[in-house]
Order: sequence, then structure tokens, then C-alpha cells
Amino acid sequence: MGGGYPAIRTLGLGGLLVSFADRLSEPANRAALAFRAAVERETWPGVEETSTSLASVFLRFDPLSVAPADLRARLAALLERQDWYGAALPANRRRWRIPTVYGTDLAPQLEEAAAAAGMSVADAVAELSQATVRVLTIGFAPGQPYLGELPPAWDIPRQVALTRRVPEGALVVAIRQFVLFSAATPTGWRHIGQTAFRAFRPESEEPFPLRPGDELVFPAVSREAFEAIRAADASGDGGAVVEAIG
Repeated sequence: MGGGYPAIRTLGLGGLLVSFADRLSEPANRAALAFRAAVERETWPGVEETSTSLASVFLRFDPLSVAPADLRARLAALLERQDWYGAALPANRRRWRIPTVYGTDLAPQLEEAAAAAGMSVADAVAELSQATVRVLTIGFAPGQPYLGELPPAWDIPRQVALTRRVPEGALVVAIRQFVLFSAATPTGWRHIGQTAFRAFRPESEEPFPLRPGDELVFPAVSREAFEAIRAADASGDGGAVVEAIG
């Protein structure tokens, strides 16, 4: 993509960061997801952990097992193998459809967010509930996904002041992204939808049900349908329907 990217940087004694851009874009996120999957397939000795951010891949390694210069050289060689910005996304991805109630007292900032995006509440719900977004990265809180990108109208800023608390399962919006909260927390993003989905399940064999690269859709349901889903759900899926897509 130019501008000195992709770039390999050293982080401390046991970390390397491969960055594909200095800000989020679909090609940069695609590159990060695809490149991490390729690094995992290499199973290089000494690499203890990999993870992705919006546009980078982090490797934690044991400097007593592998020389940093050697690992950097392997990364550089892997970067040269293909155009990572146009690479296929990793396999074993899923598409989740998670029922969402928009607005009401459960998600009280829908009207404010719609106004910031320059549209009516009805048009906002229609667009948001039909958008397919990708899990760009997991972060901030355990299992919590950043999701995007939304259409350009949703490049709205964060709030100046924090909302003191939104509940688990809150769907919030800003800067062309959703965040689906995995725990009750303060936020500067606007709370526009509410789900019964649990993105962090510490009691489960798979505590993080969502993976980077998964796709999500948040179809609108009524308040009554949402309450029925929440009352009947014991799995934490919140009425979600999931299908394999890759």
C-alpha cells in the first residue's frame, strides 16, 4: 500500500509487530488476518503467541529459542510471497445473525446516532440491521469484537463525554464500526442496539465464541421478541443463528 508498509517493528525483547497500515482499512485488516494465519501455519520454533489488531500482527517469541534477527528475516521473506492486501481471508470463518432491538430504553442513543449520520431513525435501523460486518479484532475487554466497516455515513465521532455504563450485549457505534460489549462498562461510543449475546463465556470450553474474520449481521427484532429470546436463552448465543462461510 506504500507509505513504508508493510513494516516490521521490534517490541521489547520478545515481540515483533508486522503492520500493514497506520489506520484501519479493509485491505489492511484483510492482510493482517491472512498474514497471521500464514504465520500460524509455519509453526516456527520459538514463536509462542500471535494476535491481530485492526491492521497489524503481533508475534511474541522466546529470544532464547530463536534469534530476533532470524525471525525478522523469516517474516520479511513471508511478506514477499504474495500481495497480502488482496489475500483470501482465513478458513473456518462463520457468519452470525444476532437478533437486536434497536432504540427503546434499552439502547437510548439510537436517535442521536442517526442524527449524527444524517438520516432518520427508520433509515438508520434499516441500514444498520442489514449491514454485514467483519470481526476486525478482539480487544479492550475479553472476547470483545470491533466490527466493520459500516457505510461512510457512520463515520461519526465518539462522544465528548463518557456514558457511565452500558450493559453486556450492548451494540454501540462510532467511526464506521460497531463494538459488541462483552461486559458492562463505560464507553464513549453511542449505544444504539441491545442483544442477549455473550461475547465472553469464561465457563465455556470456548470462552471467546467470535473470531477475527467472522462476519456478523444484527437483524432488528421487536422489544417483545428480544425479551422472549433473553428469557429463553441459556447458551449465551442470544438467539443467534450461525453458518460456516469459509
